[in-house]
Amino acid sequence: MKTVLNIALPKGRLGEKVYAMFAAAGFPCPSIEENNRKLIFENEAVGVRYFWVKPSDVAIYVEHGAADIGVAGKDILLEYEPEVYELLDLGIGKCRMAVAAPKGFTDSLDRTLRVATKFSRIAQNYYQSIGRDIDIIHLNGSIELAPILGLSDVIVDIVETGTTLRENNLEVVENIVPISARLIANKSGFQFKNAMIEKVLQSLAGRTEICK
Repeated sequence: MKTVLNIALPKGRLGEKVYAMFAAAGFPCPSIEENNRKLIFENEAVGVRYFWVKPSDVAIYVEHGAADIGVAGKDILLEYEPEVYELLDLGIGKCRMAVAAPKGFTDSLDRTLRVATKFSRIAQNYYQSIGRDIDIIHLNGSIELAPILGLSDVIVDIVETGTTLRENNLEVVENIVPISARLIANKSGFQFKNAMIEKVLQSLAGRTEICK
């Protein structure tokens, strides 16, 4: 019986780029490009089964074995620390995790720094590494509003072009870590479907070298 690899793709533009990489690497699935509302797309000939999920959920599907492999942003892996193998930096979806503040802001070390973020663990780990006391204000919406309205002193967030920051009179004051899309694997699946996963890994690695 042919091994079928279950692959979780992030919905949206990033996922479309990721699928294009898989297809170019020799793992296409024509039905995924059709205009339909299917959730699962399979190509038995090459042994792959794709499904679209919310980007922040990819690691959950992979960690729990519903997917053998998937593609998740490095931000998700750092924030949630899922029990998965990180196999490859795909070199797409590039951005950075950064600290931003109102222009002209200076940090006063005689008080606790208020930090607004969606990425509480990343923020905590970063400030702990430099020995700075902080209060984290966890938000899910527009983080840029927090310092403007006096809710926080700074924010920790993903920065791609910096346009939103500039339009709100904010600027990057510290870069924490570069972010990009990573190929991840379920730990058990990596053992039982190793040959197929290694085949995909090597093919994608070749594509990332071409794209560099």
